Formats: sequence, structure tokens, C-alpha cells
Amino acid sequence: MAGRHTIILMQPSQNRATRTFMDFDSVNHALDGICGLYERKIRNINPMVRNLTYDISDLYNFIDGMTDISALVYDDSLHAFLPYDRQWIKQKLFQHLKRHAS
Repeated sequence: MAGRHTIILMQPSQNRATRTFMDFDSVNHALDGICGLYERKIRNINPMVRNLTYDISDLYNFIDGMTDISALVYDDSLHAFLPYDRQWIKQKLFQHLKRHAS
């Protein structure tokens, strides 16, 4: 999954005007992008904190707090994007962060 074009679709709040997307070259880059979004959010809340720390449950709460989030991942064999839901994103984030931690 490392080299598969990935688009993250999200709507952070109930306001439909907050709908947006992020475009990445791979699933791993997309997962890093989601972590980066969360890190920017907590940095904005706590601008004086130099070293950010959080655990997977904090990240899950961030994702669950969004009105909507999903991923479209390109499948070369089908020449199409396949949709994945919030639970898939959370599962992939767990695996991704686990690999980084070891």
C-alpha cells in the first residue's frame, strides 16, 4: 500500500463549507498527513508546548470528532479508486504508528 495514490476526504464540522480533501502519493504519506493535522491542532491549542506527545486514543478521538472522514486509494489492477471508511483509517494509523515506534 506504500505507493498507492491516496485522497483523504474530510468534513471537520457539521458546516458543509468545511468539506475538504488532501492528496498524497501513498497511503503512508496520507497517514502522516492525518497525524500532521492533529499535531497542528494541538499545537494551536497549546502554542507554548515544545514537545508534543499524544497516544493513539487521542488521535482516534480527533478522527471520531470529525463529521466525516474517508479515504480513496487507487488500485492499479482496477484502474479506479477504492473507498475506505473511518475505521479503516484508524486501523491503518495504528499499524503505521506501531511500525514507526519499533
